Amino acid sequence: MTITPTEFEGLFIIQPLVFNDARGYFMETYNESVHLNNNLNYKYIQDNESLSQYGVIRGLHYQRNPDTQVKLVRVTSGKVIDVVLDLRPDQKTFGKHFSIILSSENKTQLLIPVGFAHGYGVLSDTAIFNYKCTAFYNKNAEGGVNLNDEHLQIDWRIPKSEQLISSKDLNWPNFGDHLSL
Repeated sequence: MTITPTEFEGLFIIQPLVFNDARGYFMETYNESVHLNNNLNYKYIQDNESLSQYGVIRGLHYQRNPDTQVKLVRVTSGKVIDVVLDLRPDQKTFGKHFSIILSSENKTQLLIPVGFAHGYGVLSDTAIFNYKCTAFYNKNAEGGVNLNDEHLQIDWRIPKSEQLISSKDLNWPNFGDHLSL
């Protein structure tokens, strides 16, 4: 398993080792000792999975204190563009976003620390998205940033006419309108 830091403090790209043979493949998707050896000391307490069709964009979501979540995300079927937005005012990357393609083919994972809003857009016919969380979902702690905020300039790689976005996600405030977790 290779763990690579990004320019965003605490945000890591994780590439599992995949062992292929005539039968298929085997890989470890999570190994606590590898994470601990890389100072990633998180206790995951909830696993989630969603199925979405092409054009669906979910996000940009986060949870406020005291229910903030670290997430370890991956795609088990299909392909998505995964996007995180840094909401930590004390960081040089505050207000910047990071995107990466996650797919069942590349098996890449993203470890998202507390302080980021998160979302993804489905680029394949369907996608199954999985994530581990360090805190339980709490509707009362839910927050979000408008995923189409023009100031963020996020390229979701899905034409506007083909985007499927919930009304809740379309109505989150723009980044500049709320800057606290």
